[in-house]
Amino acid sequence: MSADINTPSGLSEAAKIQRRSLPTLRVMFALMLREMATTYGKSPGGYIWAILEPVIGITLLTYIFSIGFKSPALGINFPIFYATGVVPFLMYMDISQKMAGSIQFSKPLLAYPAVTWGDAVLSRYVLNLLTQVLVGYIVISGILLLYETRTTLVVPQIALGCAMLAALAFGVGAMNCFLISMFPVWQRVWAIANRPLLFISCIFFTFESVPQPIRDYLWYNPMVHIIGMLRTAFYPNYDGQYVTPEYVFGVSLAMAVFGLVFLRRYNRDILEI
Repeated sequence: MSADINTPSGLSEAAKIQRRSLPTLRVMFALMLREMATTYGKSPGGYIWAILEPVIGITLLTYIFSIGFKSPALGINFPIFYATGVVPFLMYMDISQKMAGSIQFSKPLLAYPAVTWGDAVLSRYVLNLLTQVLVGYIVISGILLLYETRTTLVVPQIALGCAMLAALAFGVGAMNCFLISMFPVWQRVWAIANRPLLFISCIFFTFESVPQPIRDYLWYNPMVHIIGMLRTAFYPNYDGQYVTPEYVFGVSLAMAVFGLVFLRRYNRDILEI
């Protein structure tokens, strides 16, 4: 005889998923508020300063480099050329690094049944993604208001570039979240391996200006495609034929699957480390 559907044991799978999904959203929101309070609440201005600090830093870097490089590789204005490279790069670095440390950051709370490793990872990813998008919007908007850039924004391409960036940050963050949680030494190894990334992501130059065969090797850097896509969105005359969104999404998906599958498999072991 089938179980009564009104009893907990008789709930359908859809009902069970629905019951779990709503608490998950509440838990994620609570974790986001906790991070905002613990990370940003200690300084004057709190979350506002967390947004203004990178904005000021990027603005100063843009101004310093604009003094040394009067003629950009694209357009007439160096600040916007530099910003279209360094802003997505710093967004990727911040989001992926924060997501990679999400298990360690929320580890004391994962002992509670209501909080899962998925809640910890997704909440930190969403919070830092929204924060960095706001930072990027402020920086780019400020440059467009202060300078005559002669750029034309193509919104669909900007959206695609942002989607590529968000996917890559999630994939790298998920992969490193597992590797760093299981093998703490990986954090130092990854930091060392990432140091040249600033100079090989086509931030200060265009992909086409790189001589062969170096150009062929640079193509495998996903950030080159992301920055190239965003620059095609600001400079209509820049075709960026090398940009391949499918490659970025494919690499991101592979790393995300690797990280999430192993996090699900070894999350209990990670908590005991």
